[in-house]
Amino acid sequence: MKNEIAILIAAGKGERMRPLTLKTPKPLVAVHGKPMIETVIEGLLRRGVRHIYITVGYLGEKFSYLAEKYPNITLVENPEYTVKNNISSIYAAREVMGDCDCFVCEADLYVSDPSIFDATLEGSCYFGKFVAGRSEDWLFDTDARGRITRVGKGGTDKYNMCGVCYLAAADAKTVRDAVLAAYRGEGYEQKYWDEIVDENLDKIAMTVHPVEPTAILEIDTVDELKAIDRSYENI
Repeated sequence: MKNEIAILIAAGKGERMRPLTLKTPKPLVAVHGKPMIETVIEGLLRRGVRHIYITVGYLGEKFSYLAEKYPNITLVENPEYTVKNNISSIYAAREVMGDCDCFVCEADLYVSDPSIFDATLEGSCYFGKFVAGRSEDWLFDTDARGRITRVGKGGTDKYNMCGVCYLAAADAKTVRDAVLAAYRGEGYEQKYWDEIVDENLDKIAMTVHPVEPTAILEIDTVDELKAIDRSYENI
């Protein structure tokens, strides 16, 4: 077992996937018969991650079965999920972040190829999918050495974010401390946690770990879900 933990961000309402998310949290929506979050969990357990912390908010009680089905899982309540962006999920997990290497993953991903978690990761990185042409999604600018110089939206011929980040212990502590510092000020409430990473790239040596475009799928709407899983065609 590796001395690594994972934090899965699962507190949001998933409003773009209504009506499916009216009674089911988005990470628990099934794709090809399996809740999306379980594809992430199984990839992490395959790697040998020591413990998985799931930050929950909307319909949080629905996640409780995961702690019984899988080993070494703890649910962490995010009481701020209705009024703050996902920076609040990192804040909710602040007590467990910073002492060892750490994955931070969106929980509403469909991992079709769990072997992506088998990779040897030499340092902090975002998993990324290369997109040719213009993209308005979250992506990475990099320098000649491959170091990430910007995490943000919009770019051409870039690696795009796919919801998985790996932080070496020292960098996880840097991010945690920066989140705590943000909480002591004002204007942080609607920040994505990735914006905190972007603001601290002078302290964190981040690279892109490339993955195949089909290895991790981000499914944001019912139409996108229908395109992947035909069992939803009649919704």
